[in-house]
Amino acid sequence: MKRIIICFTTLIITLLTAHASDLTLNAGVSVNDIPKAFFGSWRVSAKLDDTNSHGTFKPASVDFWNLSRVGDKITLQNPFTGANAEISLKSVEGNLIVFSKKAPYDNKILIDTVTLRLSDNSFSGINDLTLESYSLVDNHLMKSEHAKYIIKGEKISGESILEK
Repeated sequence: MKRIIICFTTLIITLLTAHASDLTLNAGVSVNDIPKAFFGSWRVSAKLDDTNSHGTFKPASVDFWNLSRVGDKITLQNPFTGANAEISLKSVEGNLIVFSKKAPYDNKILIDTVTLRLSDNSFSGINDLTLESYSLVDNHLMKSEHAKYIIKGEKISGESILEK
């Protein structure tokens, strides 16, 4: 479990499986609303902005995201770590996109929400993480750790936001 927490990079890009019911989009949000430039390969850097648990979350990371779509499913993959997960789209307002996931790890739950704004062949935004630890005895919440990362992405391949 400690390895998963320490490997923040894996936590960001392993937006682990969302069930089909989680893929139901909120209040008129459609996968078709996402700009085509969102999809493709990205070099993503993350810098810790705020946390209540410095020992749990890494101060910085650099990673690779491949965002793709098949039908109504959006998948985030990392070929270097082998991570592959469907993400849940929360909102799309022009070039502002919010997606999330909620994933269990042993007696912990990671809640991961990414808010990003596309601009040219890049994006910037935040990644909010909450790691909740539950008792193995009676399942009460024992600890909640939070981290806010500033993220930046550079397009490696795929459609440019400038191409219409």
